[in-house]
Amino acid sequence: MTKLSVVIVNYNVKHFIEQCLFSVLKASENIACEVFVVDNNSVDGSVTLIKEKFPQVNLIVNKTNTGFSVANNQAIKLAKGEYVLLLNPDTVVQEDTFTKILAFMDAHPEAGGLGVKMLDGQGNFAPESKRGLPTPSVAFYKMFGFSRFFPKSKRFGKYHLSYLPEDQICEMDVISGAFMLMRKSVLDKIGMLDETFFHVRRKTLICLTELHKQAIKIIISPKHKSFIIKEKVLNAVV
Repeated sequence: MTKLSVVIVNYNVKHFIEQCLFSVLKASENIACEVFVVDNNSVDGSVTLIKEKFPQVNLIVNKTNTGFSVANNQAIKLAKGEYVLLLNPDTVVQEDTFTKILAFMDAHPEAGGLGVKMLDGQGNFAPESKRGLPTPSVAFYKMFGFSRFFPKSKRFGKYHLSYLPEDQICEMDVISGAFMLMRKSVLDKIGMLDETFFHVRRKTLICLTELHKQAIKIIISPKHKSFIIKEKVLNAVV
């Protein structure tokens, strides 16, 4: 039985996807894991590189840029894993990341999704590791700098839950789009990504709607880490 299905959407980030896949395959050596890469009509040689260097990867090549939601759903429909990890191509995971996150989820059946502590290329904590529900007031405080000036305030720091310690395991409203682990049974229950949304943010919105309606818990476990190679690539995926 497949334990983990890793889904990565690629669009013209050849060098990042190479590093990402090397780390994913290393981290999954002792796990029943399948890896999907959905390429959205890249023109930088990504497809050739993946075919030559990573023949074990399930590669889906689109003739057009279908958008993030459609591309993810293409792989999710084929996924056989007990868990599905939506992973950005600009991330690198540690060798024990998958082993630890799967053990954590197995030990916490009440959790429908899991996020991890993310570090940037310099090893600094990435604030987007933790996210709160972006209500109008929360978004207002973020846009006008209140959250930056008063990060430890429970009122003003809700956007990135900055009032919580970086290393504290806690429930949260949103899983970061860069590293989103979900139970396949939960995805089957709430549905996949809404394909009317082209951009990456829909991957976040899925957690803000159906997960909360179903009272399914989302947890961040800072004991488990991934690295963002270059944050700007988050916008290049679409």
